[in-house]
Amino acid sequence: MSVINRQMKPDPLEHTLLHRLLVNTNRLQELPVWMVMVFILFNAGVVALDWMSRRGVQAALIVAAALVVTAGLDWALLRALPRNGRSYGPDKPAAMALTTLRVIALFALNLLYAPVWLAFVLLLLISALAFYATWIEPFNLGVTHQRYVTPEWDAAAPPLRLLHVSDLHIERVTPRERRLNQMIAELKPDVIVFTGDFVNLSNTHDPEAEAAIRSVIAEWRAPLGVYCVPGTPLVETAERVHAFVNGLDNLKLLANQWITVNTPGGPLNILGMATTHHLDTDRAAFKKMMAVAPRSGLSLLLAHAPDIAPEADEAGIDLYLAGHTHGGQIRLPFIGALFSSSRLGNRFIMGRYELGRTTLYTSRGVGLEGLGAPRARFLCPPEIILWEISGANPA
Repeated sequence: MSVINRQMKPDPLEHTLLHRLLVNTNRLQELPVWMVMVFILFNAGVVALDWMSRRGVQAALIVAAALVVTAGLDWALLRALPRNGRSYGPDKPAAMALTTLRVIALFALNLLYAPVWLAFVLLLLISALAFYATWIEPFNLGVTHQRYVTPEWDAAAPPLRLLHVSDLHIERVTPRERRLNQMIAELKPDVIVFTGDFVNLSNTHDPEAEAAIRSVIAEWRAPLGVYCVPGTPLVETAERVHAFVNGLDNLKLLANQWITVNTPGGPLNILGMATTHHLDTDRAAFKKMMAVAPRSGLSLLLAHAPDIAPEADEAGIDLYLAGHTHGGQIRLPFIGALFSSSRLGNRFIMGRYELGRTTLYTSRGVGLEGLGAPRARFLCPPEIILWEISGANPA
């Protein structure tokens, strides 16, 4: 079927800890400015009292003043993001979170009797990392190159250049989206596939965001076609996805539908799945579609999330492209992602996985989480993936 069904059941992601955290932190944006200032000053006073007990009045006042200045700098930089057309998230929750992080760090330094200069260094380091994570890394969109060789295709044919894009999460057209379309034009892929989440959760019904989405995806061109699947229903309902793509003749939306693309190497059979995040529902829909799968050629599964990877491998899917996780978006050294919205946790959080018959790639995506999430990336830059798919002579 080529039409997205209306989701009868609510998206289970709505009840996850991560979503509740995003909703509740987003409410902090409603606080008046003076209350956030009081929050920063109150925490500076608490730090001053703590340091005074061990270091004396002078050291305590210096450290507290440094906290106020650096916290104010963070907040100013966050408020400047939308004014500079870079991102449009709430500034107050992120500013308060960074202040809380500073307080914890300063308590730890005082407990260890660290010198005052080290407190300065740490406070400045937090500001530098916050600046990098919000102003720099989210816009460092790169191309990840992957190769896939299949005996299903003619080895003498030139490699097929297939570009995988995922998770735009558009609020407005920013330097990131402009860079994306510039890169697509320069790469000149033969096929483009998009694995869902056109819009940011904060802007699902925003007419300006819809116009921005349409202006971006209308520029996508590839000689063998552009194929898209819908993303998370909580982010973009079926009706919203249709509004984003309606009337654009440069792309085709696939939702529980096969399409065969004839390439110089051989048939490319693309299965586009609509993801509900109800595992039983998604597994049943996938099983139904595999019952009518083409018998020859390379099979490519497009689904927003990597959650049906075990079933794809069992069914003999060759290549499975997904997104949804953003790679965690914020990753810590030696620890990795703190959160994953996948129903399988961090099992397929990002990158390439060889499952047996199936090769899975989970994209880090292009855009950023919405609601109360900071529009930030750390150790997890945005990416698009350029696949070179070629044939191989059977052994």
